[in-house]
Amino acid sequence: QRKVIAGKRDTTIIGVDPVGNYAVKLTFDDLHDTGIFTWAYFQEMNDQKDFLWNRYLSELQERGLSRELSK
Repeated sequence: QRKVIAGKRDTTIIGVDPVGNYAVKLTFDDLHDTGIFTWAYFQEMNDQKDFLWNRYLSELQERGLSRELSK
């Protein structure tokens, strides 16, 4: 299920572990590492990057959220 995450302007990938020849498991700097990302999924995200990015920004705005950390 897709979630809208706020406060993540500078998220960094700190680990990449192969899953067979078809995917990778990513670890992020907040230490979450759920999900397996296929090469096909990365291609789909690249092909739709403008649409996906604008949808994310719109959803943040609709919820009154920001990419900045709350203080």
